[in-house]
Amino acid sequence: MTTKIGIILGSTRPGRNGEAVAKWVLDIASKRTDAEFELVDLLDYNLPHLDEAIPPSMGQYTKPHTLEWAKKIASFDGFIFVTPEYNHSTSGALKNAIDFLFAEWNNKAVGFVGYGSVGGARAVEHLRLIAGELMLADVRAQVLLSLATDFENYSKFLPGAHQEAALTTVLDQTVAWSAALKPLRDAA
Repeated sequence: MTTKIGIILGSTRPGRNGEAVAKWVLDIASKRTDAEFELVDLLDYNLPHLDEAIPPSMGQYTKPHTLEWAKKIASFDGFIFVTPEYNHSTSGALKNAIDFLFAEWNNKAVGFVGYGSVGGARAVEHLRLIAGELMLADVRAQVLLSLATDFENYSKFLPGAHQEAALTTVLDQTVAWSAALKPLRDAA
């Protein structure tokens, strides 16, 4: 069975830089033969602020949007989160989408591609803390894209040549860990 990795575009902002970044990740990932990759755009799921009455860890989802989101996330073995950095953290939209679910994240790997004034480093650090609670195994490698050097005029994405090698390492680790965690997912 082929390992499936979801590339989650963590910004819903009009004019977002994340769309170009996520497409770049998908373009590079799609050249690989060791996994299947799919872009998951939060804009396509229309998630309101968390509106489930029962905590996600109970797995008793009631809203159609939650059930659709859960089905999509459950279909993957691992993830690449593409995150902006807003106010020293990730986007509210990505945090909200993560918070809707629990078991669907468990025993899967996650890699990070951040972007912002300091490469999205603080957003990635916050996501690593969240990943631990959700039993997501975060890989060590990360891609940090600077608005000053990897974007022209802070908006046109032009990644430095070294960034593709960094992304390849993130993908290598995420695919390997996702496959390695399969026995834990199967047992659950």
